[in-house]
Amino acid sequence: MIVQIYEIQTPQEAEKCIELGVDHLGSVILSRDEWRLPLLRETIRLTEGSKYKSSMIPLFRDLEIVFRVLDYYRPDYIHFCDALTDINGEISELEKFVEFQETVKRKFPEIGIIRTIPIPRKGVAPNFPSLQMAEAFEPLSDIFLTDTWREDAPVEGFIGITGETVEWKTAQDLIFQSAIPVILAGGLSPLNVHDALMAVRAAGADSCTLTNRVDPLGAPIRFEKDFMKVGDFVKAVREVEDLLREEKSARLTSLKEALLDREKALPAHSVRPHQLLAIEALEDEIEALEKEISDDTMV
Repeated sequence: MIVQIYEIQTPQEAEKCIELGVDHLGSVILSRDEWRLPLLRETIRLTEGSKYKSSMIPLFRDLEIVFRVLDYYRPDYIHFCDALTDINGEISELEKFVEFQETVKRKFPEIGIIRTIPIPRKGVAPNFPSLQMAEAFEPLSDIFLTDTWREDAPVEGFIGITGETVEWKTAQDLIFQSAIPVILAGGLSPLNVHDALMAVRAAGADSCTLTNRVDPLGAPIRFEKDFMKVGDFVKAVREVEDLLREEKSARLTSLKEALLDREKALPAHSVRPHQLLAIEALEDEIEALEKEISDDTMV
């Protein structure tokens, strides 16, 4: 499973995250006017030639500046987290965002793209078009990330840093629909990521707000990580990873035993079509589960 932590802005923070077992180190550029930050570039380049990955969110939509950002920083992933809807949850100018992403992908094919798919909180906006938006972006994306939609977003026009969880059923539907990995995000902390991943079965988990330090009133402080929380978050994700691996391995063993029993039960002559169909169905299920286990290992 991918563990992704955001608001990593210095090499020291990146090194500490790697030490704790984080896979993807996420950084943020706040301004189109002050995007060239040598210290941040050093942070991004820290993962070069390693198994760890860098991802970068630009909180602006100027295409030429995005090109310059990518040329300067060369992250493993560019991460787009546009709201994609108006304050009523209606899709707004989706074609424009698709075209923007398509242009970036064509210009920088070597850089992966993470696309945030907005999902409301449970009980909010039941007809929200999360899956429709995902369908439009999937051919142009390498990874989806869920995050929590609110009509009063903390950063206007963008999704994220709400500290509130997404509706898990929609996240499950997104995973089922998508042929690319889906990282679960939105209000995840060391305290709830275990239950969230066991429920949703995502390819990974992301945290930003709830792995930050807090002020005396308990409010998260932006761009100040609490590395004890980060370590606990990683540990919780790895525990789920182990549980799911054991669960799938046990299921695979059971299927193989059932297949062997079916094959032993075949008569020497006059095998009936339904018997062959049952064996083929088991073989297909075994093959699919073996691929899933292999894909999990690769991720």
